[in-house]
Amino acid sequence: MIFYFTGTGNSRWVANALGIALGEAVVSIADELKTGKKEFLCPLREDEKVLFVYPVHSWGPAVPVARFVSCLTLTGYNGQPVYSVSTCGDECGYTGDRMRKALAKRGITLTDAFSVIMPNNYILMPGFDVDSKAVEEQKLKEAPAAVAAIAEAIREKKKVNLYNKGSWAGLKSYCIYPLFANFAIGKNSFRVTDNCISCGLCERICPTGTIMLNESKLPVWADTCVQCVACIHRCPVHAIEYGMISIKKGRYHHPDIK
Repeated sequence: MIFYFTGTGNSRWVANALGIALGEAVVSIADELKTGKKEFLCPLREDEKVLFVYPVHSWGPAVPVARFVSCLTLTGYNGQPVYSVSTCGDECGYTGDRMRKALAKRGITLTDAFSVIMPNNYILMPGFDVDSKAVEEQKLKEAPAAVAAIAEAIREKKKVNLYNKGSWAGLKSYCIYPLFANFAIGKNSFRVTDNCISCGLCERICPTGTIMLNESKLPVWADTCVQCVACIHRCPVHAIEYGMISIKKGRYHHPDIK
């Protein structure tokens, strides 16, 4: 079983690729959360593997992933292998360790943590932007080999280092990430420009149901945003901005995820 959360499609692409390589079903965490359940029960086969595939947000797990894990019960769990696979633009800090501790609170032991470098997409703060086209294309070119190496390590039960921690990991994951999770979630500065064509795509793809079209068929944002950046990157006419910060910045979503 592969549980995934995605904003711009990077983690979904990785989850789909691992699903094919390992013969495991792929389940959307966003869809599960939208059911409003207080507890998520997932029955496991004796030979089943469990993977969590998700983006790194400010050197920690995307907030919806943490919410999902905090309510997850794996029925039939008897030590089956459990893996964390995080997608990141450059480095993950101690994201894997944070997932290990979150799973342990549910009585689940994390077997190993991996990461896959994918194109950058966070543009909601000064100094942050997408990669250049050349860097984006290089990362996408190298991603299949990275995923194949992870799949082989899981199949062969190898202990290999396929995780990019980076520098100052403790500061980033245990000081900066909690600030992000506590203060950057909820209230937001998203707005729509006159370029909006009222296609409704942002409303349909928002994983948290934050966006709704008003009587004028224009999107409005509630206070449930988790900064997954799906809406701003996937708008077909670039009509969504984040205050003034995102103006003139690039946009990105995985080319194979529609």
